[in-house]
Amino acid sequence: MRRFPTSGGKTVTITQASARSADEAETERLRAVARYAILDSPADAAFDRIARVAARAFAAPMATISFVDRDRIWFKAAHGFDDLREVDRRAGFSSATILEDRPYVIHDAARDPRTAHNAFVHGALGIRFYAGAPIVTSDGHRIGAVNVLDTRARRCTDRELHTLTDLADLVMDHLDLRLAAGWTGGTGPAAPGTSTEDATTVADYVEALQRALLPPSLPKIPGLSTAVHYHPASAARVGGDFYDVFALDDDRWAFFLGDVEGHGTAAAAVTSLVRYTLRAAALHYDNPTDGLDELNRVLVLDPNQRRFCTVLFGTLTTRPHAGGHHIRLATGGHLPALLLDPATGRVRPVRPERGMFVGAVPDATFGECAFTLRPGQTLLLFTDGITEARPTGSGCFGEEALRRYLTHRVHLGASDLIDDLAALVPTLRPDDDIALLALTADD
Repeated sequence: MRRFPTSGGKTVTITQASARSADEAETERLRAVARYAILDSPADAAFDRIARVAARAFAAPMATISFVDRDRIWFKAAHGFDDLREVDRRAGFSSATILEDRPYVIHDAARDPRTAHNAFVHGALGIRFYAGAPIVTSDGHRIGAVNVLDTRARRCTDRELHTLTDLADLVMDHLDLRLAAGWTGGTGPAAPGTSTEDATTVADYVEALQRALLPPSLPKIPGLSTAVHYHPASAARVGGDFYDVFALDDDRWAFFLGDVEGHGTAAAAVTSLVRYTLRAAALHYDNPTDGLDELNRVLVLDPNQRRFCTVLFGTLTTRPHAGGHHIRLATGGHLPALLLDPATGRVRPVRPERGMFVGAVPDATFGECAFTLRPGQTLLLFTDGITEARPTGSGCFGEEALRRYLTHRVHLGASDLIDDLAALVPTLRPDDDIALLALTADD
């Protein structure tokens, strides 16, 4: 039999057969850690920022980003600590977090039998509260955690834990981007002289990375039909367009669509940051313009991400039996959404009167508008790849041509409309990525 230590000072005993299985799993996990070459790497402002956001989300004094090595826990970021770099694996809370598929929480570490005898609880740090979300690779290995710690016992909300999980996903996105940049030099799928097998591997990796930056599917929303389409300009290039739809509570949802300046892994890093910043902001602010303010601060203050983006960011309150759904829509310099109304046969732009690029200047201002999406109506959000396409080689397709095209399709619901546009896009010969998101209020 084998005995494995836990962070609480106790041991778990397992049989010889299962010990072999555990050893094999741990070997594979350590290979995954090594694959990302993150251990003992220099400080990185992107990871420091994520730790700060985690601490702020919980109103806690301390937060860390940790990676679990064979015998130690190494910290890539440690907010609220003085010169904390690593601890013994048996003592750190992250050693328990990587055993879980969901956030690991200790409300009162002094009373919890898992940690009652831990040195960090009774030592100078006096830790009483801990919450950690595992950092999970695409192939399922839990290599570390995003952690929040406090010196007082406390409870936490599901919303806070969801934010922590989003931040752990953001860390994983950054690791994948670092790995992709290391393989390709940040310039393309393969350098001259690279083997065909390597080039294929990198192309597959870029495709997987792009999928990781976009939600794999849209959620089911009562009384609403949704559909999305993403057209990459190049299969070998990670794009900067993004979108998302997610729940805020039982009857409120958030959605956004936008475009980061540029392409490649540098733009993808910002895309990842934008997506998870907006997700976290939507959970903290009722007003979508406040969410854009938060995103603007994050982009402007980050010395490593000097890029801006355009974005439409909205919230939707479902009212399937009250004549439609209430939408609040804020803009950060993006093209207007289009409202397709089968009752009038019209397509009209929907956008607040003002709204600057996000991340361009510190004092950017953003506006919002509110309206009801009535039964049968469809709201279409799109990126400029479709309007700036040049189907004849000269002259853009343009917003007016898009509206004329849609006027003959106002009766289509979200799914049929997106299918129709997906068929149109290749004929426009676009040289930029295109993202399309449609929301239709059910009749």
